[in-house]
Amino acid sequence: MVLRCAGVTESLWAGRHTMETTQQDGRQRSAAAQRRRELLEAADRVVLRDGPQASMNAIAAEAGITKPILYRHFGDKGGLYRALAKRHTDALLAALRAALDAPAERRERVEATLDTYLAAIEARPQVYRFLMHPAEEAHQPEQGFDVGRHSAPLLRRLGEELATVIAERVDLGPDSAQLARVWGHGIVGMMHAAGDWWLGERPCSRERLVSSLADLLWGRLAAAGDRAGGPGF
Repeated sequence: MVLRCAGVTESLWAGRHTMETTQQDGRQRSAAAQRRRELLEAADRVVLRDGPQASMNAIAAEAGITKPILYRHFGDKGGLYRALAKRHTDALLAALRAALDAPAERRERVEATLDTYLAAIEARPQVYRFLMHPAEEAHQPEQGFDVGRHSAPLLRRLGEELATVIAERVDLGPDSAQLARVWGHGIVGMMHAAGDWWLGERPCSRERLVSSLADLLWGRLAAAGDRAGGPGF
């Protein structure tokens, strides 16, 4: 009986110890995630101020830490870039989804989606330039940072996300899945190239650019039907 009680007590202690360890691990992960968010917010402030010339030294100073601590969280500027790119791409995709889900006629939704993208890069041009042109514009780019290697996955992610939306909503007939990817990446490429040119030169109003790009897309989009059972486009 004594042995049985001892075994129960030992089992309870082990269970309590495991629970405490799990809770401690959870608190540590939560604290690390919170710290990472704070560092990304500090990085955002520097990027908004300095654009493509934002440096790891300036970001560390803004966060009130040393550069080695910043490296501990992100590895290098490429790691920080990827974290910032995900943060801003997530926000942009949420805004694009909202525009696509808005109750409106298809042409209006197409224009709203184009305008959402252009409004985002217009509102935060320094962030856009940091994400798309860091090595090109920075006076002293940090060694090993290759803009193409980092920005291309961002554009591919946008293209795949848009392809998924098109496949869900538009009936493109035979080879629909493949054609949806062609459209998704093609539309993102068009938005990116046109937006990059427009942001640099401002040759026309945003409204005029949106209307012109929608005209370019509209012929095939107008002809395609909604996918049966889908949310409509």
